[in-house]
Amino acid sequence: MSRYTYDLHVHSCLSPCADNDNTPNNLAGMATLNNIQIMALTDHNSCRNCPAFFTAAKRYGIIPVPGMELTTSEDIHVVCLFPELENALRFNDEIDEHRIRFPNDKEIFGDQLILDGEDEIIGEEPDFLTNATDISYDEVPQIVEKYDGVCYPAHIDRESNGVVAILGTVPPEPEFPAVEFHFRKNIDTYTKDHHLENKQILVSSDAHYLTDLREENESLEIPDEPYSSALVRHNLIRIIRGEKL
Repeated sequence: MSRYTYDLHVHSCLSPCADNDNTPNNLAGMATLNNIQIMALTDHNSCRNCPAFFTAAKRYGIIPVPGMELTTSEDIHVVCLFPELENALRFNDEIDEHRIRFPNDKEIFGDQLILDGEDEIIGEEPDFLTNATDISYDEVPQIVEKYDGVCYPAHIDRESNGVVAILGTVPPEPEFPAVEFHFRKNIDTYTKDHHLENKQILVSSDAHYLTDLREENESLEIPDEPYSSALVRHNLIRIIRGEKL
């Protein structure tokens, strides 16, 4: 059992609202500089830069978690994390079928770059990624569970795409095991007002620029013996689910 620092909500240059400097290698490098040991890549409605991020993470010695920030039909953001890269890519393929597609206007929204493990551009996502899918907030957990993942509402303490801002509270159903805060200072108030006492509380940066990554990191105790990055990642998912290890 060891304590690991984490940031479980980070965007790469695939997200149109993120900076093009947010390449997989730059993110992994900044993680090491900021003493972040576990980092999840969670681009908007896509996991297509996760393979490159896994390559970069191995190079820099951090533990990568493949993920996505899914936008529901209500415009609520939900973080979805997976124990294995293959699971995330299969989830990505299913989400592709639920995206409401229109061409990305790079002049307005920004590039959507797909990179390899050397940060070379190997493609671009042609359709805008950040808009809502046709998947409702209630449907997300069931879809994520098909791929052995875990999901929870993102940045519930923010006005933009937070579940509290859109629905007025964190509904008891569906029963997400965790919630994410953008600011630690809001935890006590939101926990009391929205009855979050039984939720796993996570705090992450939602970094869209390299400078958004925080030097003061959150941490979790995670079983890690016999050590492997895969074991830590699997146990992280189980802890977020609320399983006893």
